[in-house]
Amino acid sequence: MRNLQSHAIRLLSSPRQSISQFLDYGASLLFTYRRTIILIFLLISVFLGYAALQLRVDAGFAKMLPQNHAYMEVFNKYQDQFGGANRVLISVVSETGDIFNAEFLDTLKKVTEAVFFLPGINKSTVQSLFTPNVRYIEIVEDGLIAGQVVPANYRGSDAEVQQVKNNTLKAGITGRLVANDFSAAIVIADLIEIDPKTHEKLDYLAVANLLETEIRDKFSNGNNTVHIIGFTKAIGDIADAAKEVLAFLGVAITLTAVLVYLFTYSARYTALLLACSVLSVIWTLGLLVIEGSGIDPISILVPFLVFAIGVSHGVQVVNATGIEVQGGADPLQAAKTAFRRLIVPGVVALASDCAGFLSIMLIEVEIIRDLATTASLGMGAILCTNLFLMPVLVSYITQGERYKQKAQIAAGRKKVIWKYLARIATMPIAVVYLFMAFSLAVGAYFISQKLIVGDRQHGVSELREDARYNLDAKLISEKFNIGLDSLIVIIETKSYGCIDFDIVDRVDDFSIHVAQIPGVSGVLSLPIVARNINVGMNEGNPKWNMLPRTTETLTQSANLGSSSGLTNLDCSVMPVMIYPEDHYAETIDRIIEEVNQYSSKYDSEELRFQLALGNIGVMATSNDLIRKTKVQMMVWVYIVVTLLCVLAFRSFRCALCVALPLTVVTSLTFALMVVFDIGLKISTLPMMALGVGIGVDYGIYIFTWVKRALENGSNLVDAFEHALGVTGNAVMVTGLTLACGVFTWIFSDLQFQVDMGILLTFMFLANMLGAMITLPAIARLLFGSCR
Repeated sequence: MRNLQSHAIRLLSSPRQSISQFLDYGASLLFTYRRTIILIFLLISVFLGYAALQLRVDAGFAKMLPQNHAYMEVFNKYQDQFGGANRVLISVVSETGDIFNAEFLDTLKKVTEAVFFLPGINKSTVQSLFTPNVRYIEIVEDGLIAGQVVPANYRGSDAEVQQVKNNTLKAGITGRLVANDFSAAIVIADLIEIDPKTHEKLDYLAVANLLETEIRDKFSNGNNTVHIIGFTKAIGDIADAAKEVLAFLGVAITLTAVLVYLFTYSARYTALLLACSVLSVIWTLGLLVIEGSGIDPISILVPFLVFAIGVSHGVQVVNATGIEVQGGADPLQAAKTAFRRLIVPGVVALASDCAGFLSIMLIEVEIIRDLATTASLGMGAILCTNLFLMPVLVSYITQGERYKQKAQIAAGRKKVIWKYLARIATMPIAVVYLFMAFSLAVGAYFISQKLIVGDRQHGVSELREDARYNLDAKLISEKFNIGLDSLIVIIETKSYGCIDFDIVDRVDDFSIHVAQIPGVSGVLSLPIVARNINVGMNEGNPKWNMLPRTTETLTQSANLGSSSGLTNLDCSVMPVMIYPEDHYAETIDRIIEEVNQYSSKYDSEELRFQLALGNIGVMATSNDLIRKTKVQMMVWVYIVVTLLCVLAFRSFRCALCVALPLTVVTSLTFALMVVFDIGLKISTLPMMALGVGIGVDYGIYIFTWVKRALENGSNLVDAFEHALGVTGNAVMVTGLTLACGVFTWIFSDLQFQVDMGILLTFMFLANMLGAMITLPAIARLLFGSCR
């Protein structure tokens, strides 16, 4: 204790010298009690390993909502009345003709009943031809008659089937609940995430499984097929596809083993490195369980990144230890020296990684924050397993003369490469390389201006276009005027405003306006229903396709609107339901812009236009949040990474040498997204911050050796040649290992995994090359010497 206190006092009085002494003391303490350290790690690993076995998949619709956005205030306020975006659509398609036959209608009835009794279904929102909230109105000589589309006493006779057909045509639900070509019908229902009675959270994966077993499998046959879309089904399909991540992890471990062995020429070093990296993954999963969290399907790739980053730091430990062993040191002394030299850059590198992960917490979406938390726990696990445990374990590994000979021969072969790369730190070569890097960055910047924020495909972008879910979504969009894609604009007014002509007329004008926006396939609102009723009340004459001016006639429309979800009970809220042709980013932006322009022009105390409900409202919210946080997030991660490098190297110019190459890679990555048509969205934006955080590791390790050589009297070129000779091979192996591991993701069934595979492969390789090529040129330009 006294020794620790004395070291602390010296640290405050002479930081630079005392840090060195403190690290020497820490290394001595760590390796003196090696067996105790190993026992402690073993007990923790057993405990966390057991905890990891209890890990559950934790999916939730609310986790994907940017709760602090203004749109979400409206969403949360009105979703129970008018439906949010957590909806399931089940389309039953007749493969033999139209739907108006007894067999099909019997199947549709059974599907409706099965949906009604699924867990989490808001029973009041279920709609199909067989639900009592789907009605028709008919004009007869005596006035109006109304009833259910499918009568309560329906038994399936030919006459009753014909009656259902007639009622369907009268109800005006073609394109909504019945396909435009009458080949299919839909069952719609909203889900409740939290059970109001038990207060338990809905198990989305269980519901997704029931949709398959109790509906699709049970009611699909040669005559009828079932197609299902909705958040719960999407998350179920994503979770099923995510199970293959274990296979990709196995491939990554195999590739890593081969590359690391070719680098170390030691099966023992390779096995130890892999074991410690896998252990860091186990620790991460165990810590998640202890924290009380599960893992979301979107975060399922984080454990792989933890493994990859663990390998990155483990390679440096093996490399530094091997160099000492080749110089004649015994395993214990070699491990102690390696630990002493790597602990500071290792901690700084992991802190930079963590900064990249934590920066994405600026995106105020729970699912992204869960991802950041999981990854940050992983960085803590790597710090323990790969920077503390691994040096202790490697101190027990002895190597023969054959290992030393192979390593020395390999090092000799690469001397020419390192000598050539070190010459980049000379003039005018440095200027040429920097001009090329600058030109690439500028060109990439202009290309990146075409980057789209949002989705770029039908269905869900997390799955491939040919996935069954996306094929179902495409079929439904082709057969119906509506699908899951809807934007609901809430119009707030005074009580019983829906029977005030001036107010309803303004809502009607808004409905007509948005219906003319390119990309809008349909609009539904109370005034539209009122005009249709007015036509019917006047013998179907199209001249009467206008709003009735009398309160009595408007009251009839209001009563119908209340039962069909087009107004609330006191007629103070009228939703306008907008159905776009797709959910492409440009379509959403166009509609939102038009709504906002109209709102800014006509908003008043009596009439307020509020965005937004529906899944398009959620997407618009997410896209808006990404635009606002993109620059902020990247600036934050660069500031933190630069500051960490300043603390590590005690020089702002040295920190710039490490950080500036990352900016070129970031610019190129944004351009790459344009080339591969990858939209910037919730699942891809975090990769940019992660790439910066992980990419800085290369520069930190290289410049640590450069700085040490400069302090020993070397010039800049010799310092880089020495640094690359010591750690360049490890950096190259790390970059190739990480890139090869994530490159296999392009074969995944998950589209967002494919996208991340493309982006991370490029970023790992580009950051590696930036550290080995651009960094020397920047160092030369900034000061030529870093003493």
